[in-house]
Parts: sequence; structure tokens; C-alpha cells
Amino acid sequence: MSEATIAVKAQQVAEVADKFKNATSAVVADVRGLTVDESTKLRAELRGEGVELRVIKNKVLVRAAEAADWSDMNDLFAGPSAVAFSNDDAIAPARVLKKYADDIDALEIKGGFIDGNMASIEEINKYAALPDRDGLLSMLLSTLQAPVRNVAYAVKAVSDAKEEAEA
Repeated sequence: MSEATIAVKAQQVAEVADKFKNATSAVVADVRGLTVDESTKLRAELRGEGVELRVIKNKVLVRAAEAADWSDMNDLFAGPSAVAFSNDDAIAPARVLKKYADDIDALEIKGGFIDGNMASIEEINKYAALPDRDGLLSMLLSTLQAPVRNVAYAVKAVSDAKEEAEA
């Protein structure tokens, strides 16, 4: 192998290692057998969620995972592997890939990591069932508003009761 080829491969490993280090989550999947249309739709939805899907050679993945201290993931890099990296929403790759895996038999989730912890297929499926960040924030806001709303209803009920008593 020429030195130029080795330098290119070393750069690929360094680039993927940086992606592993900077990502809040990375989900590994087998996308072999997807049609062009399915793959295009999947990539577009992932991009819309701020997720990058890359098909990377297993040797590059193994070396990059080791460089990024994610050598626990090496077992996932068997057969064709695509990795969905997210730097913002840790659940987005799991949510989108799970949605497509339910509809498309050719897509198989292998595992990954979420928020610094290794995640099995079962854990990824559990995370995928969670609402997105905006949904969680609206649920929190609703919960925080409930006591104020209940006090307002109580005050209104007392006011209505006084008006009825005066009438």
C-alpha cells in the first residue's frame, strides 16, 4: 500500500474518530437492501433532525472507535455498517431509524451509544419511543402550569359561589 493511500485512510480514521468524540449519540445500522428511494427518504429525514448518516468501511470504524475510546462498539461493525451521528438531539437517530426499521425489513439497527453510554437494540427502541425535545418541553411546561391553573379554577369557583349566594 502506498504512503498516499495510508495517509488518506489515516485521515478518514481521524475524521470518523472526531465524529464519535463530538457526537451525543451514534446508532449503527445495516442498511443493505434499501432501495434508492427508501435511502433518500431516510437520509432526508435524518438531515431534517440534524443527524448525519454515513456508510463507512468496518476497518475505518474499528480504528476510529478505538481512537475515540468506543472500542465496545467494535462488535457492531460486522457486515455493512451505516452510522447515524447526532451532535444535538441524542434521541433523534434512534427515533428516525426505529421508525424506518419498523416499516422497512431491510433496515436493521445493530446498537450504538446515547449520551455517553452504550445502548443495546432494546435500549435504543426504548429511547426511540420517547417524544422529541420539543414534546418533552411542552409536557414539562404543562406540568409546571397545572398548579397555577388549579389555583385559578379554585379562585373562580369561590368567586362564582359568592355571586350565587349574593343573588
